[in-house]
Amino acid sequence: MYGGDGVKATEVLMHEHEAIKEMLEVVGRVCDRLESGRQVPVEHLEQIIEFLRVFADRCHHGKEQDLLFPAMQEAGIPAQGGPIGVMLAEHDMGRGFIAGMAEATERYRKNAAAAPAIGRNARAYISLLTDHIFKEDNILYPMADERLSEKKQQELVAEFERVEREEIGPGKHEEFHHLIHRLSEAYS
Repeated sequence: MYGGDGVKATEVLMHEHEAIKEMLEVVGRVCDRLESGRQVPVEHLEQIIEFLRVFADRCHHGKEQDLLFPAMQEAGIPAQGGPIGVMLAEHDMGRGFIAGMAEATERYRKNAAAAPAIGRNARAYISLLTDHIFKEDNILYPMADERLSEKKQQELVAEFERVEREEIGPGKHEEFHHLIHRLSEAYS
């Protein structure tokens, strides 16, 4: 799935960051529409929330929390008081913003007056994740690359593939990439 030997676990995660950043751009355009008083189909909001919950959090953050971060700890990078601890705290903050978006979307279904709550949570999530991804790509992942052996990186890639297959489901990753494309066109 990830393109054979030599691909690092951190490269897989950075590739996923690209998809997440594309969706964050879409979310920003959805916020623009809501903030201008225009309607957004609830179905689109629900699809965005599903992407954020499943792709960004359960799949991507799950790979980090369950696989990469423990490997980094084994390699001597502390979880508390260092970059791993910061990333874990930010994952939790992001979940809070997604929950706020979901709750506001339920209210929006009945009353468009909930649109500002969707926008506030979505804008906060965009800001958080944009900074979060920058820190991972430029600080945390280089630390991992420095400390993790090629063998460990390959083991992580194999585990990532297992997560995709067994926990997320076959074809779900591709489905999400199609969703990004569809929503990107709808909100261009």
